[in-house]
Amino acid sequence: MAVVSKGIVMLVAAILAPAFAAQVMAAPSELSPEALALIAPVGATIAQVRAKQAARPPPRDDAESLVRMGELEQAARDAVGKLDPSAIPATDRRNAMTAVWRQVQAVDQANQKALLEMVPPEGWFTITRYGREASHAAFLIVQHANPELWRRFVPVLEPLAAKGEVAGGEFALMYDRLAGSEGRPQRYGSQMTCKDGKLVPRPIEDPDRIDARRRAMGMTPYADYLASFADAPPCR
Repeated sequence: MAVVSKGIVMLVAAILAPAFAAQVMAAPSELSPEALALIAPVGATIAQVRAKQAARPPPRDDAESLVRMGELEQAARDAVGKLDPSAIPATDRRNAMTAVWRQVQAVDQANQKALLEMVPPEGWFTITRYGREASHAAFLIVQHANPELWRRFVPVLEPLAAKGEVAGGEFALMYDRLAGSEGRPQRYGSQMTCKDGKLVPRPIEDPDRIDARRRAMGMTPYADYLASFADAPPCR
């Protein structure tokens, strides 16, 4: 049996998270002790990262604030990626995952609010001014937001990506996510959907030119990207 790497699991989770997040707004029913035990590490991880950050000197600037925000949101998602819902009864799984994603969404919403208060006049956190790590953290925070924010920032990121002021792959991912949310074909092939238990690409505009578009954004060949899902677990 092929071993599924943590990286593949996290990649699948990141791609399918928007679809799942739309389903978790209803309040979960009372959780069983098994479900509470399953999701406890996520809340504990969030609390630990917050405590470590609180023990450090305050951020020196917005760039450092963004990096810390990115650390927290990634730690929360890493903790979710380590959960094994199959360890609890099937009747508890949906409520457990609803409850755990609510914790992640609380982090996301606080990060989004803080980020919007920092946006500079030029409209984004460029690599030259803020550094690559902070710019990447800002991307993650907005990428895990909603179509309203994607719609605001995609037009800003496009010319910056052309100048190397944001990573081209980050613009491509946000473009594709926005396109999918609006029912349009994606341009760079980053977004997958579940069909018959397997991850397959969402519709792509002008698929014959996808590798040229990906190359312009510094992305890997599309065949290589698709191959990374070969050992992904069955989806639903």
